[in-house]
Amino acid sequence: MKGRPAPQRTILVDGKPLPEILDERMVHDVVHGFYDLIRGDDLLGPIFNDRIPAEAWPQHLSRMCDFWSATLLRTGRYDGRPLPHHIAIPDLGEAHFRRWLALFRDTVRGLCPPEVADLFMDRALRIAHSFRLAIAFSRQEDTLGITPIREQDLKV
Repeated sequence: MKGRPAPQRTILVDGKPLPEILDERMVHDVVHGFYDLIRGDDLLGPIFNDRIPAEAWPQHLSRMCDFWSATLLRTGRYDGRPLPHHIAIPDLGEAHFRRWLALFRDTVRGLCPPEVADLFMDRALRIAHSFRLAIAFSRQEDTLGITPIREQDLKV
C-alpha cells in the first residue's frame, strides 16, 4: 500500500516533548557510568556484588538499559518486576536509597544536559519513593512517615 510515510511519533514526558538529545547512547552511558560507581561504592557495592556474579553483570547492565529506555524513551523493551528483588534484600534501608540517588544524581548531572538530567532524576526519585513505601509495607512498618526524598536533600 502506497501513501505518506507514518509520522514520526513525538514522545511526551509530563506533557512536554522529550529532548531529542536523549537517545539510546545516552541511556547506555548513564546506566554503565552509574553502575561503575555502584560497584565501587563502600555502601552499595557489597549489596550488588553479592547478588550479581561478575559474569552476570553484562546481562544486568543490558536489562537496566532496557528499563531506562522503556522508562524515558517509551520503547517498551523492559518487561520485568524489579520490586521483588529489592524487597528480598533484608537490610535495605534509607541510607541505601539516599546513596543510590546521590550516585545517580552525580552520574546524570555529569553526563547529561540539565533538561535530560532532570528527567532521569525525576523518575529515579519517584521510583525510590515507591520502592521505599513498598518495602516498608512488606515489612509491616508504618509508612506514614515516609516522605519523598528530594534531590536538594541529597548529600554531596
